[in-house]
Amino acid sequence: MASYSVNLPLQLQEEVEKCALGQGISLDQFILWAVAEKVAVLQHQCPDRNFPHITYRTGASGSPVAVIRGTRIRVQTIAIAAHQWGMSPKQLAEEYGLTEAQINDALLFYTAHQTEIDRAIATEQEMEAVNV
Repeated sequence: MASYSVNLPLQLQEEVEKCALGQGISLDQFILWAVAEKVAVLQHQCPDRNFPHITYRTGASGSPVAVIRGTRIRVQTIAIAAHQWGMSPKQLAEEYGLTEAQINDALLFYTAHQTEIDRAIATEQEMEAVNV
């Protein structure tokens, strides 16, 4: 494991030390944990060049959710409308105020990530059924 020297402003250092103490871990462990957590978040937010119209936002559960860039429209919403309701890309573009390129990118993204998106759809439907 590589070793790094980190210079923190005094106030930040004091806050980090309090947080580490509250977690019952060393300052080094806390910094390692914080860096690992930040890298994980950034990896989910980094755009995939294969899908330029898709990005991530944090969902209600705190998990990253694929959305059409510049909107809050989830890829899973487009997938449901296309595959369960039979809407065409042109209809979807008109309905959601998007371009067909955005819709097609969302559908291609869905195909590439179908297992995880289908799992999210199923989980959401199960939660809705329980709350009805």
